[in-house]
Amino acid sequence: MNQFRTGGVFANMPVVVKNLLIINGLMFLATVVLEQQGVNLGSILGAYYYDSPYFEPWQIVTHMFMHGSFTHLFFNMFALWMFGTAIERVWGAKRFLNYYLITGFGAFLLHYGVVAFQVHQLIAELGPDAVNTIKTDGIALWQSGQNYRGPLGELNALYNIPVVGASGAVFGLLLAFGMMYPNMRLIMLFFPIPIKAKYFVMIYGAIELFSGIANQPGDNIAHFAHLGGMLFGYLLIKYWNNNQKHYREY
Repeated sequence: MNQFRTGGVFANMPVVVKNLLIINGLMFLATVVLEQQGVNLGSILGAYYYDSPYFEPWQIVTHMFMHGSFTHLFFNMFALWMFGTAIERVWGAKRFLNYYLITGFGAFLLHYGVVAFQVHQLIAELGPDAVNTIKTDGIALWQSGQNYRGPLGELNALYNIPVVGASGAVFGLLLAFGMMYPNMRLIMLFFPIPIKAKYFVMIYGAIELFSGIANQPGDNIAHFAHLGGMLFGYLLIKYWNNNQKHYREY
């Protein structure tokens, strides 16, 4: 009997990138199917603020495999394939997977570090009883599709909106690609002009920083999570370079 081999698009794809694509695709499919049964998988596996009643430790990892829409999934997986394939072939499976997970954790850490700062500012304005109000009445109000107005509504949203997506880890891969291949020219779908990878990374990072600081109403993108992935990726690469001289220098 001939040995079964995976063909098609996965034939020459590195093992970790391939399995990450499969897992993310299956998780999105499960989300869609279970939603028809009244189960919100994104609310269970998405990552909440640590003081939220919905927070569970496993969410630090599981949120990286959840996506809010097909578009969200598609662009993250396209970037994972585009940048991750080249990086895993240089680093190998183990180092690549460690980097992916650590940058995803770094994205979570920086995002909720900023959220913690926002929460403490709102509590200072509203008083310490505001948190009790959120935990007793605010959550039920949010579940009914309503919210408070003003600062109390902002606090309620911070406690009730989970973060989902692989974007933090993907931005870590973007940073790594820019450091490994700084002069490679990229042509992106939304920017059809060739640009060196190192400049693309710097421009994208600056846009995310500006967007995060601006904090426009209605913006549901976790910009500081993206920056967290890039920051932790940079620190991890520098650590590897300083402590393992046999490893490829950038």
